[in-house]
Amino acid sequence: MNVLAWVLQIVLAVAFLASGGMKVVRPKPALVSAGMGYADDFTDGSIKAIGLIEIIGAVGLILPWLLNVVPILTPIAAVGLALVMAGAVTVHIRRKEQFAPGLVLGVLSLVLAVLRFSS
Repeated sequence: MNVLAWVLQIVLAVAFLASGGMKVVRPKPALVSAGMGYADDFTDGSIKAIGLIEIIGAVGLILPWLLNVVPILTPIAAVGLALVMAGAVTVHIRRKEQFAPGLVLGVLSLVLAVLRFSS
Protein backbone atom coordinates (compact mmCIF):
# COMPACT_ATOMS: atom_id res chain seq x y z
CA MET A 1 0.00 0.00 0.00
CA ASN A 2 2.94 2.32 0.58
CA VAL A 3 3.86 2.12 -3.11
CA LEU A 4 0.29 2.98 -4.13
CA ALA A 5 0.27 5.89 -1.70
CA TRP A 6 3.55 7.21 -3.11
CA VAL A 7 2.28 6.91 -6.67
CA LEU A 8 -0.84 8.85 -5.69
CA GLN A 9 1.24 11.46 -3.85
CA ILE A 10 3.46 12.05 -6.88
CA VAL A 11 0.64 12.09 -9.46
CA LEU A 12 -1.49 14.43 -7.35
CA ALA A 13 1.44 16.70 -6.51
CA VAL A 14 2.34 17.07 -10.20
CA ALA A 15 -1.29 17.75 -11.14
CA PHE A 16 -1.80 20.36 -8.40
CA LEU A 17 1.58 22.01 -9.03
CA ALA A 18 0.75 22.37 -12.71
CA SER A 19 -2.78 23.61 -12.09
CA GLY A 20 -1.81 25.94 -9.27
CA GLY A 21 1.25 27.23 -11.07
CA MET A 22 -0.83 28.11 -14.10
CA LYS A 23 -3.31 30.03 -11.95
CA VAL A 24 -0.54 31.93 -10.16
CA VAL A 25 1.53 32.78 -13.25
CA ARG A 26 -1.08 33.49 -15.93
CA PRO A 27 -3.34 36.54 -15.85
CA LYS A 28 -7.09 36.04 -15.64
CA PRO A 29 -7.81 36.91 -19.32
CA ALA A 30 -5.25 34.32 -20.44
CA LEU A 31 -6.94 31.66 -18.31
CA VAL A 32 -10.37 32.53 -19.71
CA SER A 33 -9.09 32.48 -23.30
CA ALA A 34 -7.46 29.09 -22.63
CA GLY A 35 -10.89 27.62 -21.94
CA MET A 36 -11.16 28.20 -18.21
CA GLY A 37 -14.38 30.17 -18.35
CA TYR A 38 -14.96 29.80 -14.62
CA ALA A 39 -12.19 32.35 -14.07
CA ASP A 40 -14.66 35.05 -15.15
CA ASP A 41 -16.62 34.37 -11.95
CA PHE A 42 -13.65 35.17 -9.70
CA THR A 43 -11.36 38.11 -9.08
CA ASP A 44 -7.75 37.86 -10.18
CA GLY A 45 -6.72 37.75 -6.53
CA SER A 46 -9.09 34.86 -5.80
CA ILE A 47 -7.70 32.87 -8.72
CA LYS A 48 -4.13 33.50 -7.55
CA ALA A 49 -5.10 32.47 -4.00
CA ILE A 50 -6.63 29.22 -5.25
CA GLY A 51 -3.48 28.55 -7.25
CA LEU A 52 -1.29 29.22 -4.23
CA ILE A 53 -3.41 26.87 -2.10
CA GLU A 54 -2.97 24.16 -4.74
CA ILE A 55 0.81 24.68 -4.79
CA ILE A 56 1.09 24.59 -1.00
CA GLY A 57 -1.10 21.49 -0.95
CA ALA A 58 1.11 19.79 -3.55
CA VAL A 59 4.19 20.48 -1.45
CA GLY A 60 2.31 19.19 1.59
CA LEU A 61 1.59 15.93 -0.19
CA ILE A 62 5.27 15.16 -0.63
CA LEU A 63 7.65 16.86 1.80
CA PRO A 64 6.28 15.95 5.24
CA TRP A 65 6.09 12.25 4.40
CA LEU A 66 9.38 12.23 2.48
CA LEU A 67 11.35 14.01 5.21
CA ASN A 68 9.43 12.35 8.06
CA VAL A 69 8.90 15.78 9.59
CA VAL A 70 5.34 16.05 10.93
CA PRO A 71 4.13 13.41 8.44
CA ILE A 72 0.53 13.90 9.60
CA LEU A 73 0.56 17.00 7.37
CA THR A 74 0.50 14.81 4.25
CA PRO A 75 -3.00 13.36 4.78
CA ILE A 76 -4.17 16.73 6.08
CA ALA A 77 -2.95 18.32 2.82
CA ALA A 78 -4.79 15.61 0.89
CA VAL A 79 -8.04 16.39 2.73
CA GLY A 80 -7.53 20.10 2.09
CA LEU A 81 -7.03 19.51 -1.61
CA ALA A 82 -10.12 17.29 -1.70
CA LEU A 83 -12.09 20.20 -0.22
CA VAL A 84 -10.68 22.56 -2.85
CA MET A 85 -11.76 20.09 -5.52
CA ALA A 86 -15.24 19.85 -3.96
CA GLY A 87 -15.51 23.60 -4.42
CA ALA A 88 -14.22 23.33 -7.99
CA VAL A 89 -16.74 20.60 -8.84
CA THR A 90 -19.53 22.72 -7.39
CA VAL A 91 -18.51 25.72 -9.52
CA HIS A 92 -18.27 23.62 -12.68
CA ILE A 93 -21.65 21.96 -12.09
CA ARG A 94 -23.31 25.35 -11.53
CA ARG A 95 -21.75 26.63 -14.75
CA LYS A 96 -22.74 23.42 -16.59
CA GLU A 97 -19.08 22.73 -17.40
CA GLN A 98 -17.03 19.55 -17.37
CA PHE A 99 -16.46 18.57 -13.74
CA ALA A 100 -14.97 15.07 -14.05
CA PRO A 101 -11.28 16.09 -13.71
CA GLY A 102 -11.94 17.90 -10.44
CA LEU A 103 -14.04 15.01 -9.19
CA VAL A 104 -11.29 12.50 -10.00
CA LEU A 105 -8.61 14.62 -8.31
CA GLY A 106 -10.83 15.06 -5.27
CA VAL A 107 -11.59 11.35 -4.93
CA LEU A 108 -7.92 10.43 -5.40
CA SER A 109 -7.00 12.98 -2.74
CA LEU A 110 -9.46 11.35 -0.33
CA VAL A 111 -8.06 7.89 -1.13
CA LEU A 112 -4.57 9.18 -0.37
CA ALA A 113 -5.77 10.73 2.89
CA VAL A 114 -7.27 7.41 4.00
CA LEU A 115 -4.10 5.52 3.06
CA ARG A 116 -1.82 7.94 4.90
CA PHE A 117 -4.04 8.40 7.97
CA SER A 118 -4.02 4.62 8.38
CA SER A 119 -0.21 4.29 7.94
